[in-house]
Amino acid sequence: MKWSLVKSWAKENGYTSFREKTDRIDNPNNYDYYWGRDDDPSATGLAISVSKVATDIYNHMTNNKFIEHQQQYQKEIDHNELTGSW
Repeated sequence: MKWSLVKSWAKENGYTSFREKTDRIDNPNNYDYYWGRDDDPSATGLAISVSKVATDIYNHMTNNKFIEHQQQYQKEIDHNELTGSW
């Protein structure tokens, strides 16, 4: 996923997003990704990757409607990686 595309998509849907360089030990990536809903200051979040910030914004937009599906998909990916077929 490209950061510029996620940032643009978020803006089109009423969210502000930005990233900052990080050296935090708990983040294996180079950036921390922040997001917030433009018309709701209480709707904010922090993610450690582009895909996670996109997922967080999507889940907020859909009121967490698809979390069960996402968790099931993640289990399938984890299982496939463990068996070597991913």
